[in-house]
Amino acid sequence: MKQQPWLWLCAMALVTTTQAHAAGSASAGKIKAESCAGCHGENGIGNVPMFPKLSAQKTSYLIKQLNDFKSGKRPEPTMSAMAAAMSDEDMADLSAYFAEQKLSAEPAPVNERGRTLFLAGDPDVGLPACTGCHGPEARGNEPAAFPALHGQYSAYLAKTLHDFKTESRYNDPNKMMRSIAGRLSDDDIAAVSDYLASMQ
Repeated sequence: MKQQPWLWLCAMALVTTTQAHAAGSASAGKIKAESCAGCHGENGIGNVPMFPKLSAQKTSYLIKQLNDFKSGKRPEPTMSAMAAAMSDEDMADLSAYFAEQKLSAEPAPVNERGRTLFLAGDPDVGLPACTGCHGPEARGNEPAAFPALHGQYSAYLAKTLHDFKTESRYNDPNKMMRSIAGRLSDDDIAAVSDYLASMQ
C-alpha cells in the first residue's frame, strides 16, 4: 500500500513529461557531437566521472535536459551556454546519436545495500523502489523521459542525488526526485550510486 502514492506520481510524471519529438538523425548528431567530446567523450563516455555518460541514454531524457538547460530550468553555466544556441533539430540529432552508442560499465563488486534500495526501497522511511520509474534493469522509460541509470558513473549519480536532496537541482516532474533523495542518507546515496554504476 505504501507504494501506491509513488506509482501515482510516476503516472503523473508520464503524463506531464511525455512530448512528441521529431526523430533525430544520428548521423547528423555524430557531427554535432564533436563539440561535446571534450567533456563527454567521442561516444558519450568521457573520462571525468563527474560528467555523465550519455551513451545509450533515452532520447526523450536527453532532449528534456537540453531544453531545461536552455530555458534555465536546470541551471548549469557550461551546459546552459552549450544549449543556448541549439535548435530543436540539434537536440533531436544529438540525442539520437548518443542513444545509439554502446555503454560500458566499470567492473565493480555489487553493493548489496544499494541493490536492496534499488529493488525494494526502504519502507521504514517511506522510500519506494527505484524500479517503479527506472525499470528493473535501470534502463529508464522513454515515454516518461525517465533516464537510464545502469552503468552510469557512481560519482555523477551521487552528485545528482545530493543536488536533488539539497534542491539545487529542481527540474524533476512533481518534485519526485527531490522527495526521494530527501529520504536517503549520504551512505544510502553512495550505496545505490555504486550499485547502479556496476550494472551492465
